[in-house]
Amino acid sequence: MLKFNGAWRFDSPGRIADGVVSECSRLIGKIATQGNRQEILEHFKTYFADAAGTTSSWSSDAGWAETDLDRHMRNAGANAPLFIEAFYDACEALQRSHPDYAFPDVSMTNRVLSHHNAGYQIHPPHLISQNPQEAIEVTHEPLSLDQQAQEIIQQSLKQSEQLLSEGRERQAVQEILWLLETVSTAFQGLDTGNGTVQGKYFNKIADDLRRHHKGKILDQVLAWVTTLHGYLSSPTGGGIRHGADLKTGVVIQPNEARLFCNLIRSYISFLMAEHARLSKT
Repeated sequence: MLKFNGAWRFDSPGRIADGVVSECSRLIGKIATQGNRQEILEHFKTYFADAAGTTSSWSSDAGWAETDLDRHMRNAGANAPLFIEAFYDACEALQRSHPDYAFPDVSMTNRVLSHHNAGYQIHPPHLISQNPQEAIEVTHEPLSLDQQAQEIIQQSLKQSEQLLSEGRERQAVQEILWLLETVSTAFQGLDTGNGTVQGKYFNKIADDLRRHHKGKILDQVLAWVTTLHGYLSSPTGGGIRHGADLKTGVVIQPNEARLFCNLIRSYISFLMAEHARLSKT
């Protein structure tokens, strides 16, 4: 069983997203090609019937088993967490009894959930709701950045979200940290009105901008950004950029990775807006 908010078992937080039922049904169909088709379908029927609060009886043949499974899956879909748990638990149980079968792994299941914007991700043994921690939006069209730069930014943001959805927290934060450093290079040579930005790398660029905007909001924001960047870069901190200390390093948890990604996304959005403002000035 997956671990999640116990209240969800009795009070559904919402239906499973459109498309997830048919996608999971397709995966079950592929699993069923590896053995006795009806037995495998009946196995999944039991789990989805339980999730729907009903019981499952043996169907007369494989065709009816498939029809009955579809009905149980759609009924279970009224409660998204229970539906996801049923699919996950059914795969885990069948894998234990048939270790020679191939099964969709957690990353594949998470990709299905992410593709259909289900709002949940599996991080065994937990089922995590992403709804309260939606990704912070980054402005799509900063006037002072060209189309090529925009494509780099949006692709990196998308890649970071994909890595998060697959449970690859360190890589997700690493990607968004790289994007922060990349966006900062847009300030190279920029005349801020109080001086020109001479630095070529993130820390030097941040130092120049802070020096030219002493006591301003940009100065304070860059102090926060630099602190976060330093922590994530340090082997005894996040261990993202320069590797982790094997003795004291701590693995980033999903909620921590989402926090770091959202913080950096918000800083990127702010810096892009500041770049547009300073460029106009």
